[in-house]
Amino acid sequence: MILHIDMDAFYASVEQLDNPRLKNKCVIVGGTSNRGVVSAASYEARQFGIHSAMPIYQAKQKCPHGIFVAPRMGRYKEISKKVMALLRDFSPLVEPVSIDEAYMDITGCQRLFGEPQETAREIKRQIKETVQLTCSIGVAPNKFLAKIASDLEKPDGLTLILPHKVSEFIDALPIKKVPGVGKKMHRQLELLHIRTLGDVKRLPEKTLVTHLGKFGQRLRTLASGTDHSPVSPHAPHKSISSERTLAADTRDTKLLKRYLLRQSEEVAQQLRKAGVRAKTITIKIKDADFKQVTRRTTIAIPSQSSKTIYHHAQKLMDNFKITKKIRLIGVGTSGFSSVTASLQMGLFENNETTKDEWEKVDKTLDSISKKFGRDIIGRATLKDH
Repeated sequence: MILHIDMDAFYASVEQLDNPRLKNKCVIVGGTSNRGVVSAASYEARQFGIHSAMPIYQAKQKCPHGIFVAPRMGRYKEISKKVMALLRDFSPLVEPVSIDEAYMDITGCQRLFGEPQETAREIKRQIKETVQLTCSIGVAPNKFLAKIASDLEKPDGLTLILPHKVSEFIDALPIKKVPGVGKKMHRQLELLHIRTLGDVKRLPEKTLVTHLGKFGQRLRTLASGTDHSPVSPHAPHKSISSERTLAADTRDTKLLKRYLLRQSEEVAQQLRKAGVRAKTITIKIKDADFKQVTRRTTIAIPSQSSKTIYHHAQKLMDNFKITKKIRLIGVGTSGFSSVTASLQMGLFENNETTKDEWEKVDKTLDSISKKFGRDIIGRATLKDH
């Protein structure tokens, strides 16, 4: 049996916990500037249609009496670590998937903690006692169903899907509840008269693939109640990125590249911390009309060097035609390999190609920052940013 533990309105709940005056108020985490987006909203704010990723200016229109606060990631991470540590007391198979949610495999733990529902109740009790926050838990035979179950009775919910009830649950599950079904996909599914996940069983796989591509195959598998994804305690990073909504829309490429440089440094530092090098470098750009585009390139030798990441991000930027002012810019990396594997690959390449002296500089800066503080040293070109 798999559990999906999801903290309720995590960022907003932490703010309400730390500031009792925010209890039962419309708390919106994301800052006060109209330039940003909502990171989280309390359940009181959600009643006004506020949701994560909504532009702050829209949230202010929908909920003018809302209390807007800036995120405090350090505090959120502090509480998250306590929650994850608590979960590992119940099972070594805990897979954090974000700062506020995790999967847990409790198969075979009945003799220690009782039946799955009893275990889930005890986890909820201990989280409440330890960090004074609530969570919602889904219990099911696989990760896919557990995640859906955790969302059905929020906040402070507990939903159990027993193996013999899986088919019945799937037949009645609204298709929009399936991860990956956004507005566009939902419209396509409605054209195929698919309103519940159970409806997928009526259509031949060929029809699903023709209309929906690989996602059609995925839906077919999920409709059978099958998901063999294991709970992986040491699941590797799939991507590492950094992005920023600008204080004002701009076409100034010099300014945009300064942001790319800062973000390349942040991403490179995270890569070194994770002990991986990246083969794919991506830039993300969102214009004043909220139209978003990405551009990516694959490099010959995986890297964790800020100089290399910035070099390729800058080239991607140079090849992008700016037709409107930019409101958000970001750098991302993916296609990871371990540092050891990257070095072995480099043995077969020209030494000049693989040699990157700047990595030594990056690592030296990491050591200085760790000892004396993050802002103690940095590039002169980024002094005012």
